[in-house]
Amino acid sequence: MAAFNRFIEKWMALVTPICLLLGVWFPDIAKHGLPYVPFVFAFMTFNGALKSSFKDVAEVFKNPSILLVMLGLIHVVMPVFACGLGHLFFTDNARLIAGMVLEFSVPTAVSGLMWITIYSGNSPLSLSLVVTDTVLSPFLIPLTLRILLGKTVHMDTVQMMQELIFMVAFPAIFAMCLNQISHNRAKECLPKVLAPYSKLALIFVVISNSSKVAPYVRHMNGQRVAVAVTILVLAASGYAIGLLVAKLWKKDHETSISMMYGNGMRNISVGAVIAAAYFPGEVMFPVMIGTLFQQVLAAFYGKATEQPGDNSKN
Repeated sequence: MAAFNRFIEKWMALVTPICLLLGVWFPDIAKHGLPYVPFVFAFMTFNGALKSSFKDVAEVFKNPSILLVMLGLIHVVMPVFACGLGHLFFTDNARLIAGMVLEFSVPTAVSGLMWITIYSGNSPLSLSLVVTDTVLSPFLIPLTLRILLGKTVHMDTVQMMQELIFMVAFPAIFAMCLNQISHNRAKECLPKVLAPYSKLALIFVVISNSSKVAPYVRHMNGQRVAVAVTILVLAASGYAIGLLVAKLWKKDHETSISMMYGNGMRNISVGAVIAAAYFPGEVMFPVMIGTLFQQVLAAFYGKATEQPGDNSKN
């Protein structure tokens, strides 16, 4: 299983698009996994949060300015940017606009920690961002969607918050409590053991959720191609904006890497689960199409910013 985990991590940029295509090609099979997605995703969140502790979060909160700026980029700048482009190019399709906003309203990705380790980012900062953003997401996502989308899309906000608390906030807090109770022994042992199963869980979630977007991918038209290009531009801009703000702020290389990946990588699985549960199928198209670009862009930006001491050279 350790070898499998290393293989998946090495080829992550290809794994998620392949999983997306499998769900699109075999939707009648993949759709049977949808009822189990929230439970599988809760496990993924738990495993990702095992690398964090209350102490890690407390250290960053002693000087929270960077964390607050990153949260502002993730939950204000990028959603507003996505909403603006959506209304600019797809004025007549509220569902596509909703999908674009949702794609860039979800929290930063737990998988970003893998890239931050590879390219020598600021791990304590990134861990704190993932945990804080994950815990706040049940409140921030519905609020962002309500402010930016208003009445254009019907949402059961209370139910959505309950689902996010179950999938995201509760597993993250439980993992940190386990670390606290075990005096970080859980943090040292469990992530390595559970890592390959977390990769399998990711594969399961992407394939299952992709079944919902199958009709739209199979019947691509000019508008959906334009949506895909717009999502690519937005996704690439997320990394660039995070890096640019860090450079203008004159932050060190490690912090710059963390800000780049923190703003660039999104927990698309959360967006897919929300889209599948609370929105029409077309809303999922902009969300899921992001899986085609995210890991590839992560590798590209990592290579573009790497320094001689980065782990990627070892």
